[in-house]
Amino acid sequence: MSQEALFQEKRNGEDTECCRVGKESVLITLGYSSALLKFESHAGNSFSNTLKRCWNKKKEYSVFSQRTEEASAAQYFQFYGCISQQQNMMQDFVRTATYHRAILQNHVDFRDKIVLDVGCGSGILSFFAVQAGAKRVYAVEASSVAQYAEMLVKNNHLSDKIIVLPGKIEEVSLPEAVDVIISEPIGYMLFNERMLESYLHSKKWLKTNGMMFPTFSDIHLAPFSDEQLYVEHYSRANFWYQQCFYGVNLSSLRGAAVDEYFRQPIVDTFDVRILMARSVKYTVNFMDAEEADLHRVEIPFVFQMVQSGLIHGLAFWFDVAFVGSLVTVWLSTAPTEPLTHWYQVRCLLQTPLFAKEGETLSGKVLFVANKRQSYDIQITALVNQTGFRSGNILDLKNPFFRFRIIPSFLRGEKASTFPL
Repeated sequence: MSQEALFQEKRNGEDTECCRVGKESVLITLGYSSALLKFESHAGNSFSNTLKRCWNKKKEYSVFSQRTEEASAAQYFQFYGCISQQQNMMQDFVRTATYHRAILQNHVDFRDKIVLDVGCGSGILSFFAVQAGAKRVYAVEASSVAQYAEMLVKNNHLSDKIIVLPGKIEEVSLPEAVDVIISEPIGYMLFNERMLESYLHSKKWLKTNGMMFPTFSDIHLAPFSDEQLYVEHYSRANFWYQQCFYGVNLSSLRGAAVDEYFRQPIVDTFDVRILMARSVKYTVNFMDAEEADLHRVEIPFVFQMVQSGLIHGLAFWFDVAFVGSLVTVWLSTAPTEPLTHWYQVRCLLQTPLFAKEGETLSGKVLFVANKRQSYDIQITALVNQTGFRSGNILDLKNPFFRFRIIPSFLRGEKASTFPL
């Protein structure tokens, strides 16, 4: 199924492209929207009417547009349109090798099947699906990297297997239902970037007995004690304590600076010996979950302290599972596993809490989705035996990247091997 360009014209001031995909298929791209259409004939009113329907559909607000600020979307797709960013993700050995293993070791789920790759990026997962025997793969990508994915497909002589569809999954049209959906829709703390909702949205193209890779995910959280991190983070605001900065008194802004810094989740890795209790997990089953389920995610917790000390905040990591017919493969970002480009994330409390071994810490973490493709995080925590409370409100869109090490995911090394 080769892709031969037929024409390009201007319509209402925007580019309109049409490419022949097969003998009875046409790919139409209107701005960022694409539709793969089948016709009995490419001539006459059939083509004209279908083109008009596609054009009218583009002007409607999609689910993605309704939940996302235009500026945020532009920045997001510009970022992922960079080859350097695609390289960064592909060089994450744990990430890429785990996807490869999950797909190839479950080859029976892909052999002669129709596959949808959501947010395909470079198209690497689409290539894995073909390696596993997929009959056809629809690779959907909204950023400009779609053109590079198409180049890779062509130069690997797989144009008859992989069809790159430029556009958002909420806006493109497929000519048929699919047997398997594959994607890498994961952000920091699992939920950041809100691509999981696009992944769930894609189920509208999934057959009743279809499969999803990944299938479900567990987000873990645990209290930690790290005096150095707390003091270091607090000290970042000391710049604003100066009373004579080139003759200007900055001290009136120190309070606002402290508040802003504490709203930043901290992306780095850590020694698991700082954890003060066994983790609590919250599961998102992608086969069952709906998009609306991710608009507000509440995770209650009760921790029993395994050591005494100051609780400075909560640490987060996640695991995702690929449940195939032959094997279940796990991708873990736990601090005991080889490091990935997701690292781990820690959220500080505004005021540390003291707890003794055997006491309980209870509360909840609330993720509230926003239109900046991220979440506002609300944490409340209570030491039940003393009644002392603390909490924080954080902005997941604006994390603080603390790591100062050569990324271990480039070496496949473990971040830590210390047991809890």
